[in-house]
Amino acid sequence: MSDATTREVENLPLVPRNPLPLRERMKAAREYHVGQELLRESGGSVTRVPLGPKWLAPSIVFVMSPTGARDVLSRNNEWCDRTEVHRQIRLVLGDNLAGLQNKPWLSRKRTLQPVFTKPRVRTFAAHMSEAARMIAHGWDDNAQVDLDTQARILTMRVLGRSVLGLDLDQRAESLSEPLDVALRYVADRGMRPVRAPLWLPTPARQRVRRATTTLQELASDVLALCRNDPSHDSPLVHALIEATDPETGRALSDADICSDLIAFMVAGTDTTATTLAYALWALGRHPSIQDRVAAEAAAIGERELTPEDVPHLGYTVQVLHEALRLCPPVVVAGRTALRDIDVDGYRVEANSMVLVGIFGMHRDPDLWPNPMQFDPSRFEPENSRARDRWSYIPFGSGPRSCIGDHFAMLESTLALATIIRDVEIQSLQDDFPLAVPFTMVAGAPIPARVRRRNAV
Repeated sequence: MSDATTREVENLPLVPRNPLPLRERMKAAREYHVGQELLRESGGSVTRVPLGPKWLAPSIVFVMSPTGARDVLSRNNEWCDRTEVHRQIRLVLGDNLAGLQNKPWLSRKRTLQPVFTKPRVRTFAAHMSEAARMIAHGWDDNAQVDLDTQARILTMRVLGRSVLGLDLDQRAESLSEPLDVALRYVADRGMRPVRAPLWLPTPARQRVRRATTTLQELASDVLALCRNDPSHDSPLVHALIEATDPETGRALSDADICSDLIAFMVAGTDTTATTLAYALWALGRHPSIQDRVAAEAAAIGERELTPEDVPHLGYTVQVLHEALRLCPPVVVAGRTALRDIDVDGYRVEANSMVLVGIFGMHRDPDLWPNPMQFDPSRFEPENSRARDRWSYIPFGSGPRSCIGDHFAMLESTLALATIIRDVEIQSLQDDFPLAVPFTMVAGAPIPARVRRRNAV
């Protein structure tokens, strides 16, 4: 940043302080999703949330405007690095792509990027439709199911068979618990202004150590299996073994591969499961939209759907985009300002925690007419062209956007189309309760009644 630019930033007004009382500010800041809406309504789309004296805790700046999101995630990326939450991720789960600071992240990104291109991701998709069909065929006609539980079983099955080359059906619950323990610990400790020292054997520390041991043992076992048997059906693990940094030629260490495998477990279960559960629930409340998805999938035929069918599933993709708008799996993109930066015309002070409020921006009535209405037509090509691209960022954006977005969209599209082609969903409640222990998840069971479309 040049001296002239620095002077320009110094002359900008400081981000306005949110006017809510301290207790309400603290509650809203910790309620990552609905709290964003309260902060936006009270303080605007860029608002500063002090939680105490600066020596105790840096201010949090919530950014919920497209211009502000661009400024933080792209234009000022060089001066916006990882947060304390990301440091806790590294301490708990290892040095993975999501948690690495900018400098070491760059080499890791160069190494992994070829693994997650659209053509390469299609090679991981062999079991996606099969897993969805197995789930739907396991439902009795006119049965009541919990959409959240069923979506988690599906994504765990895809993770096991498409990514790890394992049958995780019997281990789904034993894996879900350590993932949940690790992520809750990271989120809670990362947002605390005062933390117990790492050497102190607190009950929470002991639980998270047991959880991470379980995850690390699974990743190590899969890696050893693939190294000892190159024919083992685990395309992602083999791709990680073969990956090298194109600039340095350096391969990933076993520790790096295991850390990234754990990160992919995190990204490939809760996030995709919640998106799929929300989409199924929304279709269960909108029969005409559901019928259109079913007809689109049925037009392809009764065979198993493949990645080559996705171009013919355009409306299904629109449904998923609308689900991701209302229920983005990552509700905030967090950064730490390394120096004073300009964000949407305001000055953000160095050391501030900057949270791009994806949830709040996706539900802003100034950006989305009737924002709470589920309307896939928002994502018709002509409507999307007229929209600021930074107003919709369910996978983040800029240099550090989610590397697995193609995988997530491919899995969700094939799964949703496969299920709705075979089964009619009737949602049994009007609300989809949300919670954010780390990423967005269903806050309670999501009951629905399912009926076979071709039941005899």
